[in-house]
Amino acid sequence: MKDGNKNNIEEDIPHIGEERKKKSSRVNVHATTSDLKGMAGFIEGMFRKFKGPGFALAMLPIGITYILCLGLSILPGYLLIEYTWSHATFLRPLLISLSIGCAYLLYGISIIFVVPFFNKIMFLKLRPWRGGWFSIQSLPWYYHNALVQLVRYTFLDLVTPTPINILFFKMMGMKIGKGVMINTTNISDPCLITLEDNVTIGGSATLFAHYAQGGYLVIAPTIIREGATIGLKASIMGDVVVGEKVTVKPHSILLPKTRINKGDKQI
Repeated sequence: MKDGNKNNIEEDIPHIGEERKKKSSRVNVHATTSDLKGMAGFIEGMFRKFKGPGFALAMLPIGITYILCLGLSILPGYLLIEYTWSHATFLRPLLISLSIGCAYLLYGISIIFVVPFFNKIMFLKLRPWRGGWFSIQSLPWYYHNALVQLVRYTFLDLVTPTPINILFFKMMGMKIGKGVMINTTNISDPCLITLEDNVTIGGSATLFAHYAQGGYLVIAPTIIREGATIGLKASIMGDVVVGEKVTVKPHSILLPKTRINKGDKQI
């Protein structure tokens, strides 16, 4: 076929040309080199070439941040226990045991505020992105969610649903309107999730603003419009928009690129 005929066909059927462009612009997720320039390119190249050691080194900053978050959050409780240990005379074992219980609650309240502080100073605000797992652009995603999981698995389940878990997710960047109820801690990528006014998230529902496909990590916003209800154990993936007053049935799964229009009552 001549080039002229080929071009005419692509003009008559535009999606053929678009598909060719997409294929030519696809990232090689198995590449051991980087398209970035300078030091960033060198670091990403090493990260990809030596995936095991590279990943371990890439996780070093979040490991240090974990130590700082845990240490600062444990400190108030430790001071309380030390004071009780030094000054308690009457019913000393009981008072020390009670101080340990109080120390855990002090840890929980502290970690709720300490983690968002470190999330902010590390500039871990995610942006929509598509690329390989072993990329510099993926590191903020790892770090942001690692901080969320630290709070989730050590305390957050104990204060869900209360205004405390809503406060935590707000401080982590989630956009939350008035009258929202969140009865789950199964949430990742909070800074890319929007819950408008009067949204209800049912028990153990899962919300996240990413998905994996064909070797790619795709980070894309998740939006739940005003008055919508997400049922028990439903899963809402990245790049999903749930319309106003829509009810997502329990145990449902909304796959990426799902759009539910206003007026749909049950999914």
